Amino acid sequence: MKTFEYSFTAPSSDIQHDMLTTMLAEIGFDSFMDDAMGLKAYCSADNRDDLAVENLLLEPSFSDIRLLKVEEMPDKDWNEVWEASYQPVVVNDRCRVRAPFHEPDPSFEFDLVIEPKMSFGTANHETTAQIIQLMLETDFQGKTVLDMGSGTAVLAILAKKLGAAHTVAIDNDEWAYRNAFTNTELNGVSDIEIILGDASSIRGSFDVVLANINRNILLRDMHLYVAAMRPYAHIFFSGFYTEDLESIKAEAERLGLHYRRHLSRNNWVAAEFVK
Repeated sequence: MKTFEYSFTAPSSDIQHDMLTTMLAEIGFDSFMDDAMGLKAYCSADNRDDLAVENLLLEPSFSDIRLLKVEEMPDKDWNEVWEASYQPVVVNDRCRVRAPFHEPDPSFEFDLVIEPKMSFGTANHETTAQIIQLMLETDFQGKTVLDMGSGTAVLAILAKKLGAAHTVAIDNDEWAYRNAFTNTELNGVSDIEIILGDASSIRGSFDVVLANINRNILLRDMHLYVAAMRPYAHIFFSGFYTEDLESIKAEAERLGLHYRRHLSRNNWVAAEFVK
């Protein structure tokens, strides 16, 4: 599959950086890397939409961002880019998320191996790291778990390591779907049920739901997540900004969920609700 690298000037702040990468992701970009020249974003040929990028840069929030160049790159170079940018992440001194080319460290209670490829979910982003933090403080023993928008399946894998029973990971991206099989095998938890699909693919009922996606999809599909939750089930939302928390709360409460807590870092939020 052909992959294109878009080079942008450097965002002026972390908030602008996160806003730009989130909105680029919504129009089809798979991953991002910072370098000395600025921000690089990657998309497949099928998802390439130069008009959408042009319109995005017309937004007042990105008036100082310029697109420098667009280049086609082979898959081999794409993987090298991932390896160069992917560093281990440690959460709560208990969980480390690393790539296969990093040495294992038995000092961590959970030393997860994630081959990122083109899938979201390496814990380098605040949304994934914050959900991991909340998960480490939650009882998963014997629970049924749904990881919605699973990406690399890092959250589903951690859920199994924390003692979850039946665990389902769903993502509508074929790269993520294929990547999830690789990562579950790398971590010795190949009994996770992996599904290529969207929220309409949810079957069964769950004690815990993990939904690290984005604000619009969360609001659109929340009723489907809630319908699959057992009484007193927990749901963890992430992928949205601090200013979006009230709209997430309002829809959650309308559907019968009760707010419990949230974490916030660099304007990104992870929140927990109970049915």
